[in-house]
Amino acid sequence: MRRARRSRHAGPALRLTETPGGERGRVFPLRRAGAKMLGGDEFISSPPRKTVRFGGTLTDVLLKYQKGETTDFELLKHQLSDPEIKDAQIINWLHEFRASVAYLTKDFEQLISILLKLPWLSRSQDVIEEYLGFLANLVSAQTVYLRSCLRMIVSHFIPPRVTIREDDVDISDSDDDEENFSGNFNTCHRALQTIAKYVPSTPQFLMPILVENFPFINKSERTLECYVHNLLRITVYLPTLRLEILELIVEKLLKMDVSAPRQDIEDAEEIANNSDSKEKTTEEGLFDMEEDEETKENQDVSSRSDVMAHPLAERLDILMNILFSYIKDICHVDGKLDINNTKDLYRDLVTVFDKLILPTHASCHVQYFMFHICSFKLGFAEAFLDHLWKKLQNPNNPAVIRQTAGSYIGSFLARGKFIPIVTVKACLDLLVNWLHIYIDNQDAGTKAYCDVALHGPFYSTCQAVFYTFIFRHKQLLDGNLRKGLAYLQNLNFERIVMCQLNPLKICLPSVVNLFAAITRKYQLVFCYTIIERNNRQFLPVIRSSSGGDSVQTCTNPLDSFFPFDPYILKRSKKTIDPIYQIWEELSTEDLQELKKPIKKKTTEDEDDDFLKGETPQNDGMVGITPNSYDSNILSPASSVGSPPVTYVQRHL
Repeated sequence: MRRARRSRHAGPALRLTETPGGERGRVFPLRRAGAKMLGGDEFISSPPRKTVRFGGTLTDVLLKYQKGETTDFELLKHQLSDPEIKDAQIINWLHEFRASVAYLTKDFEQLISILLKLPWLSRSQDVIEEYLGFLANLVSAQTVYLRSCLRMIVSHFIPPRVTIREDDVDISDSDDDEENFSGNFNTCHRALQTIAKYVPSTPQFLMPILVENFPFINKSERTLECYVHNLLRITVYLPTLRLEILELIVEKLLKMDVSAPRQDIEDAEEIANNSDSKEKTTEEGLFDMEEDEETKENQDVSSRSDVMAHPLAERLDILMNILFSYIKDICHVDGKLDINNTKDLYRDLVTVFDKLILPTHASCHVQYFMFHICSFKLGFAEAFLDHLWKKLQNPNNPAVIRQTAGSYIGSFLARGKFIPIVTVKACLDLLVNWLHIYIDNQDAGTKAYCDVALHGPFYSTCQAVFYTFIFRHKQLLDGNLRKGLAYLQNLNFERIVMCQLNPLKICLPSVVNLFAAITRKYQLVFCYTIIERNNRQFLPVIRSSSGGDSVQTCTNPLDSFFPFDPYILKRSKKTIDPIYQIWEELSTEDLQELKKPIKKKTTEDEDDDFLKGETPQNDGMVGITPNSYDSNILSPASSVGSPPVTYVQRHL
């Protein structure tokens, strides 16, 4: 008799659970490539015992069936289908089937189908071992059944569904018998390894089956969790499938990611938080809780705090956690980074990135698998930047891919805490030099005017430079202010800003405003005249919302986004937080200073401001942060993923 689902707060170490109170996204230990999971050749080499029953052997039954005598054959099918069949009977039949595999041609497909439906995983260990031996003999002698055997094994990669009868109502639910949960998965992987050992073509037949059996994204968290975990385990002992399996997983994760926009996730969290606050207020003071009850309640609240309110975000969070754990486990051996393993995995992940991530606009979280692996060693971060740089500057790539590569470069340089300032400077040198060459080439041509369709990669690169400068200017000036200013002056931002292509008109207003404020602070370039002129060329757009009408003076003509904007999935966020550069909010003093009108400064004033050896505080515009979303104002629907559109400060 199966047991019903356990208590919400049960939590053994290897439990994979759907309940809000338990830990989720737990990854079972991965065995490394080459690890011996099989006990030698016992399945093939051990001879099956002969068993003689009344009516003759299995071979006799099969031969009679081929001659048209079906009575014994039908009796055999009936016995094998009996749900009350005993373990000893199954073992006896399997012995005979192993001895008769040469006779099990395609004519007996129906009989093999019955054998493959036997609930062998829930039987004794003797049955399991005999069944594994039978599978090995069968696929070795009759490869026609290879697909059927693989389908049967893959079907066990998710928890079985059971029917629990409560109050005369049948309720379909996942089997929660965790005692055999991980053991069943291990057995299935043993079976796959056995088959792959004796049938070298197994991988090419297995992959379509893995694709076909991938659960829909609206299935339960545990179903998806188990299946993805088992797919990743396959990559350890069938490494030729790793790239295809990673592509499959990332493709499914992307569907979840784009189906759960950042704003929807944040709205769901806000509603859940408000609901929790009201519930807490209602219950407050009604009962005097004992100390142990308070402790239990605090633990429950703590575990629930990791649960995403948005259902799709909850599934994505669990699966991203598994992917991050997998990447770390493959790249580290005994706690130390294995360079060769990491290189191999990096190549596969970059291939997946190019094929799936780069062409996908406004995904919020999945791309962070590259952020994660690049944090292991600077060389991988530099390799990724070089890869993006080649995409950006190659005129043979589609413009949209080049623009997206620019967005990734800027966001990666700004947000990667593991990227040293020397690498940032090297990238800025490359990007800015390319911009100046581009301007040189355009000035002499007939297309030297502001047009996103013509110059999209140029504008994307400008925005990447501005965005990186906004985040990194303190580090660029830290230590030696005079030397830092000299470096920034040599970048010649003024020429880029003043050129006929007019990047300030195209780049996102929040980026432009912060760039203008900071460059003014350090007397690098004065942007406000151009900003004001650009504003006069835009007709205001009135947008209505529940909070009233708002005037929007600029859209997002680049349709750009910052791919490494803050990561908001609660569990997997814990992997990203230590390596992520957050945006430091501006102080009240900084905001007040920016409201003051600009005054002409003498040389003496400039010396006082910039050459005292003190690094001035960061500046910015009121209400502007370089994040993709603001709680009140958003870009148009066509520009999902862009920073908030706020007013452009005017300087007259």
